[in-house]
Amino acid sequence: MNLLTRKLPVFLLSVFGKWLRPTGCLAVGLCGLFLLISCASDKEEKTFRIGFSQRTEADSWRRTMLDDMRRELSFNPEIDFLVKNANGQSEKQSEQIQELIDQAVDLLIVSPNAALPITPIVEKAYQHRIPVVIVDRRTASDQYTAYVGADNVEVGRTAGLYASSLLNRVGSIVEIGESPGSSADIDRHRGFVEAISRYPNVKLLTRLEGDWDKQSFSEKLTRLLRTEPGVQLIFAQNDRTALKAYKVCRQAGLEGKVKIIGVDGLPGKNEGIDLVERGILSATVLYPTGGKEAIRTAIAILEKRPFKRENRLPITLIDSSNVRIMKLQNQKISEQQADIAAQIQQIDTLTQTYSSQKNTLYLTLACLIGVILLAGWAFYLIREKQTAYRILEKQNQEILDQKDKIEAVSQQARLATEEKLRFYSYISHEFNTPLSLILTPTEDLLSKKTINPHQLKSSLALIQKNAYRLLRLIDQMLDLRKTDAGKQRLFASEQDLVAFVGEVVTDFKRKAEKQRIDLQFLTSQPYLPVWFDGEKLDKVLFNLLSNAFKYTPKGGRIHVRLDVVGAQVKIQVEDNGEGMTPEEREHAFDLFFSGTKPFSLGKGLGLALSMEFIQLHQGDISVRSAKGEGTTFTILLPLGNQHLTPDEMPMLANPTGATHRPMMVVEVDEDVTVEPLSVTSPPAGTVLIVEDNDELKTFLAGQLGSEFDVVTEESGEKGWERALETIPDIIVSDVMLPGIDGFQLTQRIKSDLRTSHIPVILLTAKGQIDNRIEGTRAGADAYLTKPFNLTFLTETLRTTLANRAKWQRRYSSDLLPQSSNRQEKKFLNELTALIEQNLTDPAFGVEKLSRDMGLSRVQLYRKVQALLDMNVIDYLAEIRLKKAKYLLKETTKPMAEIAYETGFSSPAYFTTFFKQHTQKTPSEYRKSALST
Repeated sequence: MNLLTRKLPVFLLSVFGKWLRPTGCLAVGLCGLFLLISCASDKEEKTFRIGFSQRTEADSWRRTMLDDMRRELSFNPEIDFLVKNANGQSEKQSEQIQELIDQAVDLLIVSPNAALPITPIVEKAYQHRIPVVIVDRRTASDQYTAYVGADNVEVGRTAGLYASSLLNRVGSIVEIGESPGSSADIDRHRGFVEAISRYPNVKLLTRLEGDWDKQSFSEKLTRLLRTEPGVQLIFAQNDRTALKAYKVCRQAGLEGKVKIIGVDGLPGKNEGIDLVERGILSATVLYPTGGKEAIRTAIAILEKRPFKRENRLPITLIDSSNVRIMKLQNQKISEQQADIAAQIQQIDTLTQTYSSQKNTLYLTLACLIGVILLAGWAFYLIREKQTAYRILEKQNQEILDQKDKIEAVSQQARLATEEKLRFYSYISHEFNTPLSLILTPTEDLLSKKTINPHQLKSSLALIQKNAYRLLRLIDQMLDLRKTDAGKQRLFASEQDLVAFVGEVVTDFKRKAEKQRIDLQFLTSQPYLPVWFDGEKLDKVLFNLLSNAFKYTPKGGRIHVRLDVVGAQVKIQVEDNGEGMTPEEREHAFDLFFSGTKPFSLGKGLGLALSMEFIQLHQGDISVRSAKGEGTTFTILLPLGNQHLTPDEMPMLANPTGATHRPMMVVEVDEDVTVEPLSVTSPPAGTVLIVEDNDELKTFLAGQLGSEFDVVTEESGEKGWERALETIPDIIVSDVMLPGIDGFQLTQRIKSDLRTSHIPVILLTAKGQIDNRIEGTRAGADAYLTKPFNLTFLTETLRTTLANRAKWQRRYSSDLLPQSSNRQEKKFLNELTALIEQNLTDPAFGVEKLSRDMGLSRVQLYRKVQALLDMNVIDYLAEIRLKKAKYLLKETTKPMAEIAYETGFSSPAYFTTFFKQHTQKTPSEYRKSALST
């Protein structure tokens, strides 16, 4: 009821009462007034009429959509809502839409049963200038006012991507469709096929036609599961079909073996969220009903307010990781909706009370008793109702605000969790390397009874350097924590900036000399007083110079310039190092970003903190760089102290206080090497160490050099090239490497015919179980975490090589060696087959064999030596000898024919060779074989 009809009775009563009393016709006037008031107040006019035609109301999803519409309409009681239900029949739906057109509704909302049959009648309504809002499924025409619904192609694509991930990109899938011919069925299928087509090993076996209210696919699915035991996943286009598919799988004895994905994600028992939580479905795609959005769009159209023609509803995937949160959110929303319903009920009660009082007022008017009191009471009720409406609107807004806050907090929590996990992973890797270089030399020194003084000094220098590195990282983390908490304060004082920068540059002079780098401080200012915080500016310059030295090669150039530009001072740190890519330059000051390089906590925190410190000074820091052309960092600081607050200038309150530049330790790359112990016996084998940390790589090479022949590389690509070049006996590799990482390097080594026999030991800070599983899948023979024990590493190398030697002895015992490794078995089969094919050729040797195998002579020699513990020539001779023994024992061929058939140039040479290896002539061997 609008405000005019609620206030009209009181107003008319007061006016007509005053006018009729003097005329003496009060009774007649009151009767007429009574009828007038009744006509004005009892009939609550409807402002608009909205017609809604839906395909059916039998399924829970559409009941939910209708409930959402009615709940939204409860805030607009002036709207008349006409609902038509077609019971899944397109022809009937067309007739019902025609009825709504004939009733001259102000707006038409249509949820099509099928696209093509409904299109003509929808176009007719649109051409009759009736606004049309299409919900959920589309028609085959663009003649509509607005569309509200989720993108069914995106629904299928989301399900397809999740299915591929669930199957690890390998497997067979069965799809069960929606209503045949509907736009939802077509679009979801198209999106699903598009997603899985990215993975050639994910196959869609077949697509069954299904409908939510039929179980027509049951027999086909049962027959398919029996004939195709490789079915691993079923994608059903709605949760009800998915539940029926689950029952079919359970009857076929495949419960838990076939994963099922549905669509809708409704709350409630046996709905999508409940099925995912109970483990019946692996996941469901949340498909919003759009009922609330459709009503809001319709009201905007009717009230001539701006509206969007295409209203895409967001979708999301619900699986075991977020189903609990989604269920709790839906429960919270249900509780809030129940509160709204209770408020609406209370309003209806108040409205009924008002109607009752109004009728009493009409009777009282007829008797002219209590006119003024009842009029006042009616006015009071009107005010109460208005207050109730305002309270309801406020509560509704609060509920919406709470919902938005819950969603925002949930999103922030998820992002924060991801950032924390990523941060902890970085810290683990960055801290474990220096910890390894502290703990491993310390344990090595403690385990020795006597220590060489030079080795002691080298180890202690290595320990000290990495202890300082850890200390600096911890200081930067504490600074970052203070910055995030807003507790980072500026303590500026007026100092000579020229002398300050010169001191910082002087600290790096020794490092520059060691690396033969041209380090210069260039300025035209002999003295420049500037207000700045010495501790923070020192850390900024230290970080910039440290990064410049890190990426500038030996013999390079690093220049620090200081100039005055207007009311600012400009400090530039320029180098001619390797430079940055555009992506690295754009994210240079982002926390944890390192581009294509391996992550460095020192750089990630250092540049981010540098920007924070410069911004505290009300200054600016920027970078200019190009790949291969060097990098220039530019700092701009304002002159004077007008930009500073009194709290940021404590020296003004205490002018006698002295300031001192903080002490920062510059890492100088000393030529300290860990010398191996004297070797009194041949090396136990060749070890290839692939490690990007120079200190750890040098330390391992020195420690292992006493027992093994050690070669080292600093990246995965170079490690792979060195492995092909040297064919080492064993490889020790870090996981986090520039370029290809340790997992990829291991996979490449194990899948290549030339290197598949080489054992690989992964040495890394990533010790979580999922990382170990990934390393094992790649083919690693052992997985050691940092900080590691050197003795354990050495024993692992020895044991692995010893086990390899046992397999060598086993392989070389038969004519055709056997191996459990598929690549090694393939290599040995090809090698033996080539030798047997060319056995009759006396000129057949190592050169032709290596060409036919696609390997170099050195690679073939090392591969055969590693697998069989013999060289290629000996293996060729052994096969010729075993072939000759077989022919002598099993055939009656003459000696000359056997000699030529086994590749000997003459019978005489065959006899000599045979006697050298068996201590018998061929004739004697044949006689002894026949006698036995």
